[in-house]
Amino acid sequence: MIYLDNCATTKMRRKVIETMYSSLEKDFGNPSSLHRLGLKSEKEIKKSRQIVSDYLNVDEREIYFTSGGTESNNIAIQSIVNSLCKRGKHIITTNIEHASIINTMKELETKGFKVTYLDVDSEGRISLEDLKQAINDETILVSIIHVNNEIGTIQDIKEIKNIIKLKNSKVILHVDGIQSFGKIDFSIKDLGIDTFSFSSHKIHGPKGVGGLYVKRDLKLSPIVFGGNQERGMRSGTENVSGIIAFGKAVEIMDKNKQEERKHVLELKRYTIELIEKNIEDIKINSSLDNGFSPYILSISFRNTRGEVLLHFLEQKDIYISTASACSSNGTKKSDILKAIGLDDLEIEGTIRICFSYENNKDDIVYFVDELRKSVEEIRKIMKR
Repeated sequence: MIYLDNCATTKMRRKVIETMYSSLEKDFGNPSSLHRLGLKSEKEIKKSRQIVSDYLNVDEREIYFTSGGTESNNIAIQSIVNSLCKRGKHIITTNIEHASIINTMKELETKGFKVTYLDVDSEGRISLEDLKQAINDETILVSIIHVNNEIGTIQDIKEIKNIIKLKNSKVILHVDGIQSFGKIDFSIKDLGIDTFSFSSHKIHGPKGVGGLYVKRDLKLSPIVFGGNQERGMRSGTENVSGIIAFGKAVEIMDKNKQEERKHVLELKRYTIELIEKNIEDIKINSSLDNGFSPYILSISFRNTRGEVLLHFLEQKDIYISTASACSSNGTKKSDILKAIGLDDLEIEGTIRICFSYENNKDDIVYFVDELRKSVEEIRKIMKR
C-alpha cells in the first residue's frame, strides 16, 4: 500500500498505539473522580498537557484538550464573538478557510454578524493591504488558516498581527493551525497569536483528540456547559487514552521533526520532477519554496477527472485525495481552487498528494508510473 492522503489523516505510529493500548487497560478512571484511579488519569492528562505546551513553548494553562480541530475552531470563534459582540459584530477571514471555519462564519452571518472574506492571489495568499483596509472599529476577530489544507500555502501570520496592532489592537487573532502544527517551524508567542487550534490525527496520533491554545490573558466563555472539565472551557469527560496517546505522538514528532521534514521535502521535490518529466499538460499548485508546506502537493491534470484518477489509483493500492476530506464527499467544486484562479477543467483534474515519513522514493517511482498510466487512459476515454 502507498498512502499519500496524510492531510486527511495519518497512520498512528506503533509507539503511539502501544501507549494508547496500555492506557486503555490501566488509565480507565474518570479524571474527575476523587479516588486514586481518577487522580492517576488526571496526572497522565497533565503530563500530556505539559508535553504539548513545551512543544509550543507556551504555559500549560493555555492548552485545552478538545475532540479535534473542528471543535477547537468552533470553541475559539464562537467564544470570541460571544464575549466581544457588544464591542462590534465585524469578523474578517479568508475565502480559502477550512469548512469548520467557513461554515461557522456562515452561521454567524445569520445571527447578524458581518463577515469579510479576503480574496487570495494565485498562490493562495491574502493581500496585506486588503486586510489593512478591511479592519475597522467594529472588527472583533480575524481568523486565518496558517497552512492551507488543499494547496499548502503558508500565510504570513506575523505581518497579519502587525497590521492588526496598527489598525485596531483590540482585535483578536485566531489561527487554524491544523496543518501547521508539527509540520513547519513557528512560535505562537513571536507571531502574536491569541488562539490556535491543532489536531492529533494529523501528526500520527489518534482521532477524536485535538487542542486549543488560548492566550492566558484572553477571557473566553464556554459554548458547551457541563462538569467544567478543561478548566470550564470544554465540559465533558476527557478522552483520557486519546490525550495520553496524543502526548506520545507530540513527543515523538518533536524528536523527529527536522529529519522528517527534510525527508518529505525531498519526496515532494522528487514527485514534481518525475511528474513534470513523464506527464504533459499539468499545473503545479504547490511550490517547493518556503512559502508552502513540504507535506502538501496539489497538481492539476488537464483533460482528466480527479475523482476518476483517485479510483484508478486505488485499484493499485495507492491512496490520494481530490480535496479536503471535510469537503470532498460532495459534488461541489473546491472553493479554494476557484479562489486561486483555476478554471473548471483544472479544478476537475486536481488531486492532492500529502506525504509522511513513511513514504520513500520507491513509493514515488511506482506512484508516478501508475499515475501516468491512469492519466493517459482517462484522457483517451474522455476523447471518445
